Amino acid sequence: MYKRAFRAGWILTGLCLLFLFFDAAMKIVREIHTIQASAKIGWPADLTQGLGVILLLCTLIYAYPRTAVLGALLVTAYLGGAVAIMVRVGENFVFPLIFAALMWTGLYLRDPRLRSLFPWTKA
Repeated sequence: MYKRAFRAGWILTGLCLLFLFFDAAMKIVREIHTIQASAKIGWPADLTQGLGVILLLCTLIYAYPRTAVLGALLVTAYLGGAVAIMVRVGENFVFPLIFAALMWTGLYLRDPRLRSLFPWTKA
């Protein structure tokens, strides 16, 4: 059971990491669609690169197994900011919530420390 959970956790984590690295890279290189999306929600274009660097650093911390919990907390905080901005401008805010849940689920499945901290038991 644990081997399958561990593999599933790494698959979820890998997919999340791919998205996070891609998102950070697009912000850092100031890809036009990223700049336009940021402008649509009222985010100044000149701050996009800084956000990309912050996201990249948080993602690197999340990618390293020994610091993955800290990285997950940092990325969750980043996503919380995204939710706040989306709510403020009246945009759909469900994606950052689902993404954070997937990220934590992947970490939970692959990290026995989290499973022991939050055990799921059958009643």
